[in-house]
Amino acid sequence: MKAALCTRFNAPLEITELMLAPPRRGEVEVTLAACAICHSDLHFIEGAWGGALPAVYGHEAAGFVSALGEGGSAYRIGQRVLVTLIRACGTCACCSDGRPMLCETAGTAASPLSLPDGTPVTQGMNTAGFAEKVVVDSSQLAPLPEDIPLDVAALLACGVITGVGAVFNTAAMPAGASAVVIGTGGVGLNTIQGARIAGARRIIALDVAPEKLHAAREFGATDGVLATAPDARAQVLALTGGRGAEYVFVTVGAVMAYEQALGLTAPGGTIIMAGMTGNEDYMRLNPMMVAYQEQRLIGSKMGGTVLRRDIPRLIDLYRQGRLRLDELISNRYPLARINEAIADTAKGGTRRNVIVFDSFGQGAP
Repeated sequence: MKAALCTRFNAPLEITELMLAPPRRGEVEVTLAACAICHSDLHFIEGAWGGALPAVYGHEAAGFVSALGEGGSAYRIGQRVLVTLIRACGTCACCSDGRPMLCETAGTAASPLSLPDGTPVTQGMNTAGFAEKVVVDSSQLAPLPEDIPLDVAALLACGVITGVGAVFNTAAMPAGASAVVIGTGGVGLNTIQGARIAGARRIIALDVAPEKLHAAREFGATDGVLATAPDARAQVLALTGGRGAEYVFVTVGAVMAYEQALGLTAPGGTIIMAGMTGNEDYMRLNPMMVAYQEQRLIGSKMGGTVLRRDIPRLIDLYRQGRLRLDELISNRYPLARINEAIADTAKGGTRRNVIVFDSFGQGAP
């Protein structure tokens, strides 16, 4: 099996033949058709979050079930499925509380990957989607209908659920609220369209790139503010009647964005922290002002997604034309050109680059 292997941080990935163990009880092998590149993959490849090497990253994928572990499965050979990093035991305190993305035992399974000489290879983010096949726990899958292209469906595995879920699940934002979205990359654009679908009366996009503010309007932003403008805060206050926004979503992993968010939030408002910074990054805040204004800071991991509940809803919204997915794909690359795709993603101008595999467009193997 060919895979893009990371052997040292901040270095090109190596297209390598790897061994993939057969699925064990409760696991499923999936032959991938597509895997999108997320900025979380870049953080791992750059070493910002540490981790053991060698490793295979990639976690936004879709494909066909090609083998099942013993003991039976809810899935069948040839079935089209979404593959996510949300591995859940179903029995720990967080899973029992309806928060599978916080499963307390999710990272304890042995990696199915190894080099031909037997050297273990880390299964990045429980998925290792930069490969022709993956073996994952069945909890990481969601069934896909025939009428959604697999490269488009792959986006549902992370960027879409993280952005839209931050609005619907984490914030539970009511219709008629005002929202600021800081960062208009893949997660930011999905947060914007989540706010649009939720019925926000005003959606203000902030970004450092003017051209990305134009794209934000395509997905539902009512206004755009250049984040680096000296009067950025004044512009947001003017657009919100002098109060600031009731919900401020930070979708970019930058401390500066988090610190900026504090001054854009209305009294009694909420900051939703969806952008992942590096391990050693810390923000400054004035606790007295947060307490005095009764503001809330809420973390949002994977948009609080429950796959069996949320994926069917998102697919229905896509079918209705209310959730834009096709427009999120900037470029498609074969696995052999993954380093080119990663470099393009790192520039920050793309929405989502997608790696497509040999099985893409060919149907179930």
